[in-house]
Amino acid sequence: MNLRTLIHMTAVLGLAFTSSSQLLDAASRKFIAADSSKKRVAIIDENGVTEWEHPIGPLHDLHVLPNGNLLFQSSWTHVVEMEPSSKKIVWQYDAKQSPGNENLKIEIHAFQRLADGNTMVAESGRGRIIEVDAQGKIVKELKLQIDHPHPHRDTRLARRLGNGHYLVCHEGDGVVREYDGNGKVVWDYEVPLFGQEPRDGHGVEAFGNQCFAALRLANGNTLISTGNGHGVIEVTPQQEIVWSLHQNDLPGIQLAWVTTLQVLPSGNIVIGNCHAGPENPQLIEVTRDKKVEWEFQDFERFGNALTNSQILSADGVLIK
Repeated sequence: MNLRTLIHMTAVLGLAFTSSSQLLDAASRKFIAADSSKKRVAIIDENGVTEWEHPIGPLHDLHVLPNGNLLFQSSWTHVVEMEPSSKKIVWQYDAKQSPGNENLKIEIHAFQRLADGNTMVAESGRGRIIEVDAQGKIVKELKLQIDHPHPHRDTRLARRLGNGHYLVCHEGDGVVREYDGNGKVVWDYEVPLFGQEPRDGHGVEAFGNQCFAALRLANGNTLISTGNGHGVIEVTPQQEIVWSLHQNDLPGIQLAWVTTLQVLPSGNIVIGNCHAGPENPQLIEVTRDKKVEWEFQDFERFGNALTNSQILSADGVLIK
């Protein structure tokens, strides 16, 4: 029995890593994840046990805030901040109730709590980024450049950077754009098809450039998950690819719709492997030399639509 099998069994059965020296040596992670097919957002502790859970609808973004509250969506239009123990909603924004949105098809695919306490929300269908204060008032609005407008595909994840710019994945355009604080595009990158023709579908059989997430790294490069391109690329400001992970680079694993990205303090990258089927892990932590450090594969609690996750601790050490 290999380490992958042991970790998989531990996740499914909820056992502590204490039954053998192999299990004691296995990497452990505490994380939050959400799967709309199972209609569940849950925190899984380092022993593989469900620590907390809550029902959800469709979801494409998720955060555990520094105060311990959870920022997630209960529908395509409704974002909530919830205190986990009481499950009390302490803040919310519903795009359906926002002035000017009443007769539009609106979907939210990205949001972020900002350092000043406001919350950034990207509204697909309206083609804008807004910042909402603690009272639910819109205090800033930024128009997005979208070549192929669609309420489900205008954006995937978007993040405000430390310099006040916004890094936005435009799924329908297959482009990552960086906007300055006034809405001007100051950098963009068209996700390549790597010589392949687009193929319909969501699983390992599909192919495209429908990017899901982008992170600005400390070295100034941008890490991009290519969605149905089944991979991750690191791109310089000059648009050169300096690192990549493709569908069949990891032995015994196939990547499908690659969604969320998280860079751990170790430098390892955690990726979401959505729509890959029960024979593949849903979460994978890889080193820069493409060694699998940890993975999660559990089709009982989560299904084939585990889109979002956040590692909260690694081997007992909190991730900040």
